[in-house]
Amino acid sequence: MGGLIAGLVIVFLLLLVPLLMYNTLVGKRNQIQNIFGTMDALLKKRWDLVPNLAAAVKGYAGHERQLFEKITEMRARAMEGKLSTDQKVGLDNMMTQLLGVVQGVAEQYPDLKASENFLHLQRTLNELEEQISAARRAFNASVTDYNNSVEMFPTNIVAALFNFQRKELFRIEAAERTAPEAGTLLK
Repeated sequence: MGGLIAGLVIVFLLLLVPLLMYNTLVGKRNQIQNIFGTMDALLKKRWDLVPNLAAAVKGYAGHERQLFEKITEMRARAMEGKLSTDQKVGLDNMMTQLLGVVQGVAEQYPDLKASENFLHLQRTLNELEEQISAARRAFNASVTDYNNSVEMFPTNIVAALFNFQRKELFRIEAAERTAPEAGTLLK
């Protein structure tokens, strides 16, 4: 009788442990999706704010027409809703560079820098950029935690059985870390 109970306990544990590992992997995957959703919402706010900022600058810098056309084009692509996660990240990186150019153009116009509307837009954008940065850090922390579970023993066995795949971290390419030149972004 004791052997039967011991056998049932072992079978129960052999079923319970993989189930717990599976549930942990699902929870971590869902957490990544949740954080990316938050980051996506912040990026949408940015896409909504950028045309206002660009319009404020445009009045002072009419000769920068290509820059504003590029921003409008990128915003339209972002709002389509047909982009993959990787495409959204790439578009976000391009917008980050263009925002640097917009800020550079604004620096050339002292009256613009003193404009209350422009200053408000700039403060709002700076706050939004900080929130996006925090969301990126949370996303990467979640992806790292998930990837560790997918690759480390013994959860890697359950991950392989149920086809849990590694996720990519949010990275900024080395070329995107350098100061942008307006001419190269407007081509």
